[in-house]
Amino acid sequence: MVKRLKTLTKNRFRKTNFNSFFFFLFFAVVIWIFVQFSKQYNEIVDIPVSYINIPPDKLLSPENPKTLKLQMEENGFKIAWFSLFPPTLYVDVSKTVQEDGRLLYFIDENRKEILSQLSIDFEDSNFVKDVLTINYQQKKEKKLPVVSRIGVEYAAGYSATDALQLTPDSVRVTGPDVLLDTLTRLYTEKIELKKVKEDIAGTVRIDTAGYKNLTVYKPVLNYSVDVEKFTEGSVQIPIELINVPNNLNVVIFPKETLLFYKVALKDYNKVNASDFRVIADFSQLEEKQDFLIPQVVKKPAFTSNLRVNEKRIQFIIKK
Repeated sequence: MVKRLKTLTKNRFRKTNFNSFFFFLFFAVVIWIFVQFSKQYNEIVDIPVSYINIPPDKLLSPENPKTLKLQMEENGFKIAWFSLFPPTLYVDVSKTVQEDGRLLYFIDENRKEILSQLSIDFEDSNFVKDVLTINYQQKKEKKLPVVSRIGVEYAAGYSATDALQLTPDSVRVTGPDVLLDTLTRLYTEKIELKKVKEDIAGTVRIDTAGYKNLTVYKPVLNYSVDVEKFTEGSVQIPIELINVPNNLNVVIFPKETLLFYKVALKDYNKVNASDFRVIADFSQLEEKQDFLIPQVVKKPAFTSNLRVNEKRIQFIIKK
């Protein structure tokens, strides 16, 4: 009897088509899921929030809401999609209203913008809150000078007619009191310019690395420097002895010195010996010092790198 039952069962399983069975089972499950997800549901999903266009004089609190609860009356497919892949709502802080030390973002007033971001129907979906309250800290404002960190290496025979200029040379910044009270200046980012032989101009950012919560109103500055081809010239200049006491007869030697200077090639012919004045100040003579030091006290504004050939001026006192 048992043997006959086993044979009957074995034959029955052989006649069963498992592929058809699993196909219809899968098809039934799909139909069931489709039917269930096609129904309307009323669910609450969390929508991530990101804050944009924050005024530079305000620092938002890290405790502000990171999500907003959206009550949706939609089919299961859309609710599942919003639950698994929620779109981010970008809250424009510049469109808030300041009230009692807080910023208020009214959902209804910004309905059109929210609708375009989330692609939802406001007739069937609504945020749990009508107003998003944003807490902030008012930043302190200060004006700081900016120091250049632009290095310029000129080609041979070339140099700047004036120092490199930053425009503007100072900027307004905002930040927490504890930070601004320690700042006296800001620096530009480092730039190295090589073999420069013509006027240069460009832009450079202010280096704010390491200054958390510091906002610079104008973070990008203009820089410029005028470059000319330079040459070296020299003139023979008499040495003028000054501040000698009336009761002394002092004689210096040499009485003249060769003075070297650097000048733009275009200004070379403008230089005259009379444009310079070299003095030896007897009143600066220190005890037991037997020489005077020459000083250039007058020169044309367009000359630079002046040096005199005589570093020490000898003198004798005649009785």
